[in-house]
Amino acid sequence: MNTDNAQPPRTFELRTYTAMPGRINDLVERFRSHAVGLFEKHGMTSVGYWVESDDAGNPTDNLTYIVGHQSREAAKASWEAFWADPEWVEIQATGERVTASATAVFLDPTDFSPTR
Repeated sequence: MNTDNAQPPRTFELRTYTAMPGRINDLVERFRSHAVGLFEKHGMTSVGYWVESDDAGNPTDNLTYIVGHQSREAAKASWEAFWADPEWVEIQATGERVTASATAVFLDPTDFSPTR
């Protein structure tokens, strides 16, 4: 929550994609080669991307990432533009299915957060 009159903080979105078994490298490559550039094209700021690891340090099938938006309304507009982008539509139509599920939650920075 912002308690002063400064510009309102951005909102962030934490997303986790679970790859089909054995397809995490394909999912990471799809993000590397296509999704990240399209996120930027459509107004999303990439904060970071991570492959989760298990207790033994082995990679799991989960890719977790955070993107920033100016507002939740901006997030909605960015995602609509992303899903409709001809490049992404073609990738989805011609590429093999690599994800089994996805989750997303919004994160609003506190007034003392260094990332706003």
